[in-house]
Amino acid sequence: MRHLKSIFIGFLLSFVSLSAIAEADICAPFKDGVVDETIVSKMLSAADDGHLYRIKPSSSRVGFCVDSPIGMIEGEFKDFTGGLTFLQEGASSDEQALVMVSAGSLETDGIFIERMLKGKKFFDVDNYPEILFVSTGFKWVSETEAVLLGKLTLHGVTKEVGFHVELIEEPAGGAEEQRILVRATTLIRRSEFGLNSLNPMVSDSVNLCMSVDAVKYVSL
Repeated sequence: MRHLKSIFIGFLLSFVSLSAIAEADICAPFKDGVVDETIVSKMLSAADDGHLYRIKPSSSRVGFCVDSPIGMIEGEFKDFTGGLTFLQEGASSDEQALVMVSAGSLETDGIFIERMLKGKKFFDVDNYPEILFVSTGFKWVSETEAVLLGKLTLHGVTKEVGFHVELIEEPAGGAEEQRILVRATTLIRRSEFGLNSLNPMVSDSVNLCMSVDAVKYVSL
């Protein structure tokens, strides 16, 4: 079960579309000072050794919901990339998970709301095009649940956050395809990230939620 838990934590954070990135550039979005160079080096080494994991984007979701006077507003990001290094059973200190989301890929049910959320009063996607998460650790609370810790950079502000994660489906498949399904949620205050518009009409509490179907990355 320890081996399963170690893989599980990484899967949660790999909201990644690595199949869309050339193998040599698998960590390209995180280079050039975006994150610590030692983290990027670990991920590249893990890719060469077969210890990198990616999501299946067609069956994974990254989004949020927030209460407002017109009801619950839901949004979903369609473009995200990242990954996990997993080296050996129980070696949690050697694991690193990264995720980068394109803020401009946000989609909602209404074009007016979508444009407003992408505009200067909210996400301001022209000036802050990426949302970045870098893991810092995790703590298990049961055999299938954990608290995932990390730094979230949103709207140019970086804050520590903790996700509640739940294992939905254990790894299945043969040696060439290990898969897992997890769900993760957390509640943030948008005002802490400089998103103050329409307070208090629109709730300050935003629920971030995701469902991740992940597959072990196999180098060709």
